[in-house]
Amino acid sequence: MRTIEWESGAVKMIDQRVLPGRFEIAVYRDYRDVARAIAEMVIRGAPAIGAAAAFGLALAAQQTTTHDRLTLLRELEEAAAVLRAARPTAVNLGWALGRLLRVAVAEDLDSADDVREALLREAQRLADEDVEINKRMAKNGAALISDGDTLLHHCNTGALATVDYGTALGVIRMAHEQGKRIHVLVDETRPRLQGARLTAWELKQLGLPFDLIADNAAGHFMRTGQVNAVFVGADRIAANGDVANKIGTYKLAVVAKENGVPFYSVAPTSTVDLSLAIGDLIPIEERNGREVLGLEFEGESVVPEGITARNPAFDVTPHRYVTAIVTEKSVVYPPFVRNLERAVNGE
Repeated sequence: MRTIEWESGAVKMIDQRVLPGRFEIAVYRDYRDVARAIAEMVIRGAPAIGAAAAFGLALAAQQTTTHDRLTLLRELEEAAAVLRAARPTAVNLGWALGRLLRVAVAEDLDSADDVREALLREAQRLADEDVEINKRMAKNGAALISDGDTLLHHCNTGALATVDYGTALGVIRMAHEQGKRIHVLVDETRPRLQGARLTAWELKQLGLPFDLIADNAAGHFMRTGQVNAVFVGADRIAANGDVANKIGTYKLAVVAKENGVPFYSVAPTSTVDLSLAIGDLIPIEERNGREVLGLEFEGESVVPEGITARNPAFDVTPHRYVTAIVTEKSVVYPPFVRNLERAVNGE
């Protein structure tokens, strides 16, 4: 199945918290539960979060029993606020909600039922578009990969991070499907281990050769010439090309620059936030320290009792470390201020 789907009046999604040990489907019939699923990372990855928000708002419209169109619109604004607050960094969440709310206020919708039907259609259209966008992005990015390359990948950006196919991992998947002989070094991606749990699981399903590495080993492999390129996703990209992505991305970009390794961020144009001039304006989610403190080794806690931890979920990579940004429109090179705006606006 897709990472997220609408079926019989409910939102269904793969529960990514329990992979790879178990494959379970979570089913939600209340938009507030969808918001909690986003916050608790049942579903994660910027494009997948956007689709979840869209289906969550469509679900909110189905839940309410009002027949008054204006009352429904007010309730949708309240539901959108709950969904928007679930995770603040990924711009796709707010982008998807804004897209559906614009549909809801269309003048040709005469009744509350018309609004409900239109929102569900738009949410499904958004999800279907995500798959097609990912495949176009993958083709653009695969052209950057040569036969025999070893690629370093951070976090999880495959089908699980999108509705289907993937962003940065989608690029790697496309190169593999084109017959290029490639190898992937997969960062564990602490503290939630999305690389070890999710990317490794996806690559194993695809039959794509890879090795799992500790996050701290990435610099060694780049300095010793064992990495041809780094591919990561993005949760928000500022107008100047600064990239907010999973914590640890900035460190990789700096080391890649130091060692002359190309560093590519792969994201749809919906992830580009032209309203923010620089990356320092991107809100950075800080999650509960338990995610850091809960690490165990051979069944025992690795930290002393009674200590605290800091747990930023994302960091910002300044654009000077980014070789190019791969979108569904094109591969965007510096100067990003000019070229990202052109890509977003379809020029």
